[in-house]
Amino acid sequence: MTVTSSPRALPLPAPFGPRRPVPAWWGDVGGVAAGITLVVVTALWLSNGGFQQITGGGPDAVSAAGRLTGLWASDLLLLQVLLLARIPLVERAFGQDRLARWHRWTGFTSFWLMAGHIVLITVGYAAAERSGVLAELWDLIRTYPGLLLATAGTAALLLVVLTSVRAARRRLRYESWHLLHLYAYLGAGLALPHQLWTGADFLGSTVATVYWWTLYAATAGSVVAFRVGLPAWRNWRHRLVVTRVAAEGPGLTSVYLTGRRLDRLPVRAGQFFQWRFLDGPGWSRGHPFSLSASPRGTMLRITVKDLGEGSARVASLRPGTRALVEGPYGRLTGDGYTGGPVVLLACGVGITPLLSLLGELPYRPGEATLVFRARSETEIAFRAELEWFAAHRGVRLVFLLGARADRPSWLPAQFADHSDADALRQIATHVGHAHVFICGPPDWAEAARVAARAAGTPADRVHTEQFAW
Repeated sequence: MTVTSSPRALPLPAPFGPRRPVPAWWGDVGGVAAGITLVVVTALWLSNGGFQQITGGGPDAVSAAGRLTGLWASDLLLLQVLLLARIPLVERAFGQDRLARWHRWTGFTSFWLMAGHIVLITVGYAAAERSGVLAELWDLIRTYPGLLLATAGTAALLLVVLTSVRAARRRLRYESWHLLHLYAYLGAGLALPHQLWTGADFLGSTVATVYWWTLYAATAGSVVAFRVGLPAWRNWRHRLVVTRVAAEGPGLTSVYLTGRRLDRLPVRAGQFFQWRFLDGPGWSRGHPFSLSASPRGTMLRITVKDLGEGSARVASLRPGTRALVEGPYGRLTGDGYTGGPVVLLACGVGITPLLSLLGELPYRPGEATLVFRARSETEIAFRAELEWFAAHRGVRLVFLLGARADRPSWLPAQFADHSDADALRQIATHVGHAHVFICGPPDWAEAARVAARAAGTPADRVHTEQFAW
């Protein structure tokens, strides 16, 4: 491992002022609120005779169970959409990676409950009518109001589920997966007429009707306001334009942008935007890129690794190209920093948000250690800026170079004989009471997180966020 502190002065922006973090207990409140919605749905089903039908047995019991699974599926489907509606307060409270995990869990659970709803309702109706199951299913689709649309919605959701399986996701480009994922909105929308026209539990009481309309309206309103309205307003207000494109290393490109009133853009070091550059065909495909410099009122900078068609085209951007953004997103920021030692663990292009954090966190000289994992010296990006931080802010730089270890580890192969936690303690002796910020590929970042926890760092002082889709 290499440690350096040679000076080279670079002009760095003044950090933005502190922002009050979202209280940790908001996470508990959000989980309880989601659970309450399922309790309310179940209570509405009970008030509409669900329990009596279940205990009565026969076809009515099967149909009642089918109604309940359908209600749960609809409730979770709407919660799933809300989770990634980009509501700023929710984003700050939970972070993208946590919301994405919940979104995935509620999505799969909702789909299987919906499948159970279709099977149970069909079997229950077929038993009551003394008809075949397939014939009854076809009759329901053909004759019941709204069910043809609901069938199309179910097909759209099935497409989303199939392309969300990890094996399928690995075979799809991000752009293709993201486009297909939008069919979840279509599926949710097509299910609504079915509930309005034939849903006994939707129309069984005034309370039920008000509840479902409120949930649908809140979901649709959040999507329109925060996925469409807020980005449109910010792009109109700030009008970002590319001013310079610079190569930072092999396959690594920085883009400098200016705009109007950037001091009013509520972005913090460590956050990312979804970027679209109006440079020709394919501009509509958004890509998540983190800021690589502490934001200031006149300039933003992102740094992009060539990992595919979308990121490779960044290197060919020309000055004057307009940029459209959604965000900012992410909570890998200094909001939770309470002072004292800082350890930043970066791998590859994961250096970008951590570099911006170096410019914003109010650590004292000698309190910060940056560990940069790369395959070779040529892949160490921003060497001059890192050395500036070493010389002017007392940051200790540690470069871990070499091939991967042959075991899950955040260390290179040459240090694989050390345990992950012991090596981290040797590199940063104060890690047990430091704030640790981690960014890199998912497996590497998880290994680094586990090492930090094993080295004694409290869970609330380990800050990491996954940006992989």
